[in-house]
Amino acid sequence: MKLHEYQSKELLERFSVPVPRGQVATDAATARKIAEELGGKCVVKAQVLMGGRGKAGGVKLFDNADAAAQFAGELIGKRLVSIQNPQGMVVEKVLVGELVDIAEEYYLSVLLDRAEQRLVVMISKEGGMDIEEVAHTKPGAIVRLHVDPAWGLADYEVRDAVASANIPGPARRQMVTMIKALVKAYLESDADLVEINPVAWTPDGKLIAADAKVSIDDNALYRRSEYEATKDDSAEDPLEAEAARRGIAYVKLDGDIGIIGNGAGLVMCSMDEVKAAGGRPANFLDVGGGAQAERVKSCVELVLQDKAVKGLLINIFGGITRGDEVAKGILEAFSTLDVNIPVVARVEGTAAEEALALLEGTKIVGASTMQDAAAKVVSLAYA
Repeated sequence: MKLHEYQSKELLERFSVPVPRGQVATDAATARKIAEELGGKCVVKAQVLMGGRGKAGGVKLFDNADAAAQFAGELIGKRLVSIQNPQGMVVEKVLVGELVDIAEEYYLSVLLDRAEQRLVVMISKEGGMDIEEVAHTKPGAIVRLHVDPAWGLADYEVRDAVASANIPGPARRQMVTMIKALVKAYLESDADLVEINPVAWTPDGKLIAADAKVSIDDNALYRRSEYEATKDDSAEDPLEAEAARRGIAYVKLDGDIGIIGNGAGLVMCSMDEVKAAGGRPANFLDVGGGAQAERVKSCVELVLQDKAVKGLLINIFGGITRGDEVAKGILEAFSTLDVNIPVVARVEGTAAEEALALLEGTKIVGASTMQDAAAKVVSLAYA
């Protein structure tokens, strides 16, 4: 679950990471009051979980409270659209924060390195940029420091990593302290990502988290009731947010062939087969084991809400999941929805014969194998 910027900064501040002063506003009057408390000079940032907020017009600097309040009033309720999120998100709140005078910008993050099976601290002198771009154009500019799961980080390791990243001497001591605080915040907050970009080095010699991004492990949310209110808007895509509300494992992709399967491995194999057949997967959707008809119907409805979908592949291997229940769910969905795209279903395993009998004579095209199903849906969708 992704946290808003203001939530991320509040979390980091609890672990003694310096952050700019600021508060959240949901209306222009509150924004004016906060701006006045900051002396008029402030930055107003839309609190939406999407990339490219600045380019989309969601971030602006001001030198007086009236102008800040007017902008906040115009921004709240507006749908921001960016390259990263073409469907956009509606702004419900803004962060009004103090301006930070920045002399230099650095990058700092803590995340899980699955290949190494341990946490990794990433440090770069090239802050303020997309870290993927830095990794592509200047791979040597990123220093990685792995955290020993038994012993943690030794001070000398952190000092060496900071020096290797070419962080200027005057900032190094504060950077070491910030790194240790971030690792502690990661571990004690059930995070799966803690990122500061940029880490601002001010002219008066202070390191400040000018921006922050924190993501909490979904499996630990039962321990994080303070984030329950913003749980549903933690997805950048509105369909992913809707899937979260329905309890469906769904990830939006940029293709046009919808995919539904039971089991993560089977869904990923289905995606590979669609790609091999010349198609582009529009989503990942795992209906789950033991899926009942109503749940299958909900999954079909969700995939078809994506207007980019030109064809739908349903791939079910019945173990716990009964094929006839899946077929009933598909038919229920089709009885209430206006489906005008080709749908191909492959059902194997428990009650597969009953499922095929239910689907016989409908618009749904049957397939004997996963490869056959992928080839058929791609051919029909792109005909």
